[in-house]
Amino acid sequence: MMAMERTMASDRPAKSQGAGAPATRTGIPLGWQRAALAVGLIVAVVLPFVVKNFTIFQFTTVMIYAIAILGLSLLTGFNGQFSLGHSTFVAIGAYTTAILMEFAGMGFYWTLPIAALVCFVFGFLFGLPALRLESIYLALATFALAVATPQLLKLTPLEPWTGGVQGLLVFKPEAPFGLPLNSDQWMYFVTLAVGLGLAVCAVNLVNSRSGRAMKAIRDNPIAARAMGINIALYKTTTFGVSAAYAGIAGSLSAVVVQFVAPDSFTFTLAIGLFVGLVIGGVGTITGALFGGLFLVFVPNIAEEVSKGLAGAVYGVILLLVIYLMPTGAVGLIRTAVLKLATRRR
Repeated sequence: MMAMERTMASDRPAKSQGAGAPATRTGIPLGWQRAALAVGLIVAVVLPFVVKNFTIFQFTTVMIYAIAILGLSLLTGFNGQFSLGHSTFVAIGAYTTAILMEFAGMGFYWTLPIAALVCFVFGFLFGLPALRLESIYLALATFALAVATPQLLKLTPLEPWTGGVQGLLVFKPEAPFGLPLNSDQWMYFVTLAVGLGLAVCAVNLVNSRSGRAMKAIRDNPIAARAMGINIALYKTTTFGVSAAYAGIAGSLSAVVVQFVAPDSFTFTLAIGLFVGLVIGGVGTITGALFGGLFLVFVPNIAEEVSKGLAGAVYGVILLLVIYLMPTGAVGLIRTAVLKLATRRR
């Protein structure tokens, strides 16, 4: 429980709380954080029993996006490496699960850690040559990877495994042990459990000695090297961990959507994940969830406003959100809660 409470915190220094108030990293009273966490968990558990299957699917997709954005946040927000190619690792995770289920007859649950491991290896190996690249040059290299991925998946030599342009069908597992849940509800809870576990892991990582080394590299690489931090090792490992998060998101998406195809993992997805990172709040844990909500629901809102100008409406909404929330959704919420807490005192 304490680990989950820390998901409400960022790496910013604590602010004064006044007499009698427990100090926290965000400056928000600890009791308020616990209450918000409890309410959030209750809503998350009750939600699939009070909404339609399509809405369940939407919120499952929100959590899948949040997992991928969380991995990107570890890389960009906490380690300072820019990536516009995480759609590639989502694709690798999705295809790993689809191929293992289709050709090896493996159950979905076993493919999840395998997808994470495969993506970690790919991310680590890609991070090695990327050590020579900084800032926008690394972003450009990863963007090139995202652009190339759909075409690579369509190559004729890979068609027997990837299905080419036709893709692969994936079957959604049913709830075990006779639980009174349909497949959509079950995958919602599976995704929720995986997402919470990965959030706890991210919090523990960020607040560990390795996390402090990651942030030191982000803030000042020269000073970090002078302190004896192995910059190459931490950068490549962080890239691998971030890719593993994206791979898990891809594995879950393959089963939830029940289909994988090259055109599902274009650079548009990579840009979307980066947008979600900025909207939620760079360098935050809980911000990933707000980023996922934005990616799933705002395009639908834009289409409802005007089907012919949905892209323009989406762009206007995005500009307004960035203008009104320059530090992301988490930054806005933190500021509002701190003002409220100050007034109450």
